[in-house]
Amino acid sequence: MPWSLPKHGSASEPDRSGKRVSDTGTISRADEELLRTLYAEHAGPLFHFVLRLTSGDWQWAEDVVQETLLRAWQHPAAFDPERGPARAWLCTVARHLVVDAHRARRARPTEVGGEALERVAERTPAEDEIEQALQSWAVADAIRTLSPEHRAVLLEAYYRGRTMVEAAKVLDIPVGTAKSRTYYALKALRLALQERGIEP
Repeated sequence: MPWSLPKHGSASEPDRSGKRVSDTGTISRADEELLRTLYAEHAGPLFHFVLRLTSGDWQWAEDVVQETLLRAWQHPAAFDPERGPARAWLCTVARHLVVDAHRARRARPTEVGGEALERVAERTPAEDEIEQALQSWAVADAIRTLSPEHRAVLLEAYYRGRTMVEAAKVLDIPVGTAKSRTYYALKALRLALQERGIEP
């Protein structure tokens, strides 16, 4: 028997007045029965659906299912038979929760382990200045390995901050040539830096 809400105004309808939990922290008997029915009919299939969305992460899938069922309890109007099957609504809510969590994880910077933080904390300002000077020398050495044409286009585009059109005009070459030289100059510079142990 598919789960659906009783018709509005019936005696067995749970209280939907907005206060879903009493002052003592308990829910009404009708709401409890509603939650049990909702869980019994939809939790299993919903869990398997969410498990695929979370790439097999059981704990995350369980959290998503619980949050989805909580939202279903908070929004009983979504289960009106005229709006379609309840499971479709549940799957949509669960999918949105997974997508939102994935976006939130991507928005946060990746966490760094304690060892990396300790190394940074142990560095003195003088070490940082020395490291920066050594890296500057390595970059300058790598730039010297580039052809004169590549050095010139990088100088104009990156060090002098000119647009490709302006750099092309200064170098007296077509814009397409300036773009092409910039591309190949950066590629050669990246390789030269990697040879010196610097990851660009």
